[in-house]
Amino acid sequence: MGTERRATDSAPPRYRPRRPSESVLYRCVQQHLETWLAQGRDGHDDAWSVPEHVEREFRRYLECGILAHGFARARCGQCGHDFLIAFSCKGRGVCPSCNARRMVETAAHLTDHVLPPLPLRQWVLAVPKRLRYFLQRDPELQGAALRLFLRAVESCLRAHSPGSGPAARLGAVAFIHRFGSSLNAHLHFHCVVIDGVFEPAPADGVVFRAATGLDANTIATVQAGVRRRLLRGFVRRGLLPRDDAQATSAMGTRRRLLRRWLGAHRGR
Repeated sequence: MGTERRATDSAPPRYRPRRPSESVLYRCVQQHLETWLAQGRDGHDDAWSVPEHVEREFRRYLECGILAHGFARARCGQCGHDFLIAFSCKGRGVCPSCNARRMVETAAHLTDHVLPPLPLRQWVLAVPKRLRYFLQRDPELQGAALRLFLRAVESCLRAHSPGSGPAARLGAVAFIHRFGSSLNAHLHFHCVVIDGVFEPAPADGVVFRAATGLDANTIATVQAGVRRRLLRGFVRRGLLPRDDAQATSAMGTRRRLLRRWLGAHRGR
């Protein structure tokens, strides 16, 4: 019995194909996609209908992992088992399987080939709902907002990295997320930032200066500065009235003070 168990445990695992058509998400998209697309086109011009790339992602998702839409035949060299592997959609917005695979591959690439073995911190930039629409449809505005945010973070890290000078620069990788946890339209930025700055070294290299003292008050100061500059940018572009920008800034200040008060009185 023991020998039989050991032989079974050492056998290579069999390939088990996933069955996307059995998931709730797949059935929901399959049953309601055409209705949703028709409602998106009904009574709206092209600017307000469902974008072509969104429709393409949903249609490709319905073909992902389905043998009827193409497959490759593989054979195990050890046991001689033949099996079929359905083609994947390689999408970036809807398919959970392809999203997970892309996420793991990206994380492995960053860990092995991009990010040095130094402390990291995640910085996230999210904007009020009123401003998200403009970011959602304007790539140039997205880039401007991200550059403004990273400049503010770099200035903060430079100020809190002992020995750093004006030529010091941060190291960061930024990702643009277009949806919230409930698949609502919510464009925001996730930035993986090395906790310090890099300076040119005399011998054609760089010197790393680690950041210190990055507490909640420091983060709040960066937040307030980014909010102020971002609102000014929207006003300059004619996307937001000046009075509304001032009201939004004041509301953010009140919320920040309330969070500080709650943090100071928690547990009393």
